[in-house]
Amino acid sequence: MRYLIAVVMSSLCFIQASCPAAHRVSYQTRTGASDGAQIYLADPTVFYDKGVYYLYGTGKVNRGFQVYTSEDLIHWNKPAGADDGLALQKDDVYGSGGFWAPQVFRYGGKYYMAYTADEHIAIAESDSPLGPFTQKIKKPLHTVTKAIDPFVFIDDNGKKYLYFVRLQQGNRIYVAALQDDLSDIRPATMASCLNAVDQPQKWENLAAKTWTVTEGPTVLKYQGLYYLFYSANGFKSIYYAVGCAVAKTPLGPWKKYSGNPILNKDMIGENGPGHGDFFKTKNGNYDYVFHTHYSDSRVGPRKAAVIKGRFVRNHGNPRMKFYKNSFYYLKTP
Repeated sequence: MRYLIAVVMSSLCFIQASCPAAHRVSYQTRTGASDGAQIYLADPTVFYDKGVYYLYGTGKVNRGFQVYTSEDLIHWNKPAGADDGLALQKDDVYGSGGFWAPQVFRYGGKYYMAYTADEHIAIAESDSPLGPFTQKIKKPLHTVTKAIDPFVFIDDNGKKYLYFVRLQQGNRIYVAALQDDLSDIRPATMASCLNAVDQPQKWENLAAKTWTVTEGPTVLKYQGLYYLFYSANGFKSIYYAVGCAVAKTPLGPWKKYSGNPILNKDMIGENGPGHGDFFKTKNGNYDYVFHTHYSDSRVGPRKAAVIKGRFVRNHGNPRMKFYKNSFYYLKTP
């Protein structure tokens, strides 16, 4: 339809700009529920609407997407979707399986879910964040190749963009403008954002794989710049982590932050942190919801977590900083 770890601030800037003095950012540490059942979701996303937080993610991969709710981000209710806990179920939409990486957003009085199924991308709609999300015409978007991990960004001028991952010589992040009615992309606008082959950074492929991975895009606009957050290294790797790139337009070109990764296992002491999404809390600040591995010796089921983030400035353009002490896992009673 998104509180995090301290990042060592480099003197290098994303884009050349004036360099005002650094300022202190304060935040209140939030501690997750100490008891209760861990929420197991990969590729999680949180949507905030009318005093309620809605949590979705990859879980019931052959059925659709469950939704959890909370009013304080600490105490989460068990799945509350319109159809047996599911906000979207496969009989109502395109796809027979492989339901991955949803995103929920509101537009024109309706709620929309962009999601992956059968390694294609589709968008369904609903009158409620609880669903049911449905499609009048059960079809995917035309992304030319197989594609996953959609993220819809609506700019201040109303223009809409789809960020997604093409499965072509690696997992590569692309962008395309969307039709105003969200029915499909505008193929002529499709452009590459970034990958781990062109201008690679070492952290993106520590295992030296031939099939490189950049995925899980999410985009924020802040002070006139566009920030693209993404994950790299492959989700099975303990070194799966989060990086950032910045651009002056939603179509790029994108410049990777020299201080990447901005969230990794060394920062929070958990393997494989990544593929998350930013969301604004009730007080207007940013949180980042993401997943980690199940344990030091096992990847799944992956565990949903939240950490705080803030844009800070130090000798250049604002950068996202994550606060280690605010990291916690999400649980139900």
